Amino acid sequence: MWKEAQAAQGARARATLNEAIAAGGGWLSFERFMDLALYAPGAGYYSGGTRKFGTGGDFTTAPEISSLFGRCVALQCAEVLSALPGGGSILELGAGSGRLALDILARLEELGQLPEHYWILEVSAELRQRQRALLHDRLPRVSSRVAWLDRPPEVPFEGIVLANEVLDALPVKRFRWFADGVQELGVGIEDGQFTWAARPANSGMDQECRRLCAAGGGWDEGYVSEYCPRMPAWTRVVTQPLRKGAALWFDYGLPRAQYYLPERHDGTLACHYRHRVGNDPFDHVGLQDITAWVDFTRLAEASREADFTLAGFTTQVHFLAGLGIDKEMHLAAADDQNAFARLANQARQLMLPGEMGERFKAMAWLRGLELPLSGFGLLDLRHSL
Repeated sequence: MWKEAQAAQGARARATLNEAIAAGGGWLSFERFMDLALYAPGAGYYSGGTRKFGTGGDFTTAPEISSLFGRCVALQCAEVLSALPGGGSILELGAGSGRLALDILARLEELGQLPEHYWILEVSAELRQRQRALLHDRLPRVSSRVAWLDRPPEVPFEGIVLANEVLDALPVKRFRWFADGVQELGVGIEDGQFTWAARPANSGMDQECRRLCAAGGGWDEGYVSEYCPRMPAWTRVVTQPLRKGAALWFDYGLPRAQYYLPERHDGTLACHYRHRVGNDPFDHVGLQDITAWVDFTRLAEASREADFTLAGFTTQVHFLAGLGIDKEMHLAAADDQNAFARLANQARQLMLPGEMGERFKAMAWLRGLELPLSGFGLLDLRHSL
């Protein structure tokens, strides 16, 4: 049954993409290909019913590894909520399995700092169902505060906008660099299979690539990478209702000068399927996640365009340490030595440089507030942007 469902999902995704390529005269921008492969209604990866998170899915996020991540994020949220007269609300963008929402709400309840509302903006009906079931089963006493949205709130609110591993799944444009003319890499069909197809970049892409090339220190001929042109507009839309408060972003990525180094000549595009990482977006279409690292300089630029103050940028290890993950381990273990040992192992996965500690970053924007944020107090990397 599971194999049949996967086969049907893959067939729907391929049919949708075949139609789009045919409608484009045999060529489709990679940005549009990625958009459809991930989000096409009834056909995209995030619209399908396959399990995506955790040991039985395709990849594991920080909340799946340990509740310590959510407990620390909750402490950062509590600092912001306590600075707002009415307490405020939280809007989580793309809540995955629902584990982060569960851990945040549980810790905020312990702190006596529950938000008025906890909204989840989720495009996947299947993930909504999983999130609702998890919160109802594990935290029924506060589940009445949780609501699912199809779009950002229409009424302005005070509080927090939160996104963990969402930006990496925003569709990107793909390019190949030549000094005398940039190529845009799109998708065509050859012998019934999806294939890369290049065409001359328009003036906008050419100009953007020259800016990125200068930031990275110059590229060899044939250098391939990507960028996310929709990030500024997307972040502006999802944070627009936030009248006063903070936007917190967590994802893997780099400042622009490091992202576009000459030695990173194949870009950062990665695909996740059954806990295997590949670089072929045409394999397992509709059944695998497609991601690219986040250019945090672009995200910082977006903060200014959206009328926020860039309040912090740091690594995940310093974010968690700044919020006292060691104290959270002792509180969560409650004098159970076996539980403490398990949490210590989980903390290592979250914090070690070879694991998630330095690859993943945290960024904070503030609007209408001026307050120090503990998660960004140990290491300030804003100068690297």
